[in-house]
Amino acid sequence: MPHRPAHLRRPRPRHQPLHYTPHDFRRIFVTDALRSGLPPHIAARICGHQTVDTTLGYAAIYPEDVITHHRAFIARRRSLRPSEEYREPTAQEWRDFLDHFELRKVALGVCARDFGIPCVHEHACIRCPVLRPDPAQMPRLQVIHANLGDRLREAKEQGWLGEVAAIEASLAAAEHKLAAMRDLATRHTTVHLSMPDFRSVVARVDSERPNEGAKQQV
Repeated sequence: MPHRPAHLRRPRPRHQPLHYTPHDFRRIFVTDALRSGLPPHIAARICGHQTVDTTLGYAAIYPEDVITHHRAFIARRRSLRPSEEYREPTAQEWRDFLDHFELRKVALGVCARDFGIPCVHEHACIRCPVLRPDPAQMPRLQVIHANLGDRLREAKEQGWLGEVAAIEASLAAAEHKLAAMRDLATRHTTVHLSMPDFRSVVARVDSERPNEGAKQQV
């Protein structure tokens, strides 16, 4: 049976007004939104739920209805868009698409800019906010950070105030990305479990088989 709000599950005397709480309106909103085709994961984000299952529990409809309404929503969206957007890409378009991901590989990590969007920061990856730093490249960034410090001292000694401001911005961005690399290194630790070795087990079984045959003969 579909999930029903608490005020609908409790028997009430006839001709008595129903009592609604703000939480009931929250359930009604989720139910209407899903019936209108709103994807469940977006409804979960709106409600602040950590899992989609919690959101589906708010909706007083069957899971099959959720899938049906979501597919109808996608069909309506596609009917409003130009049909040429759903054609098969040409060979050149597919090569350009693959080349885009190759161009996103940089020395300090991976560029997260969308397909078809040029680099708006003129390949200044240290300052770029869409760079996903790679913790394995931390030594390289530490060298760059030290070099920026040397350049900053030289600029201050020579009185290059414009250069000082530019280097300070790069230095602050480098420190921010170093902190991000350290955080990623502590959160994502790789454990090498290696491959299981069955050679010792096989050798022990093979050595026991002749003894078993001798016992059977006796």
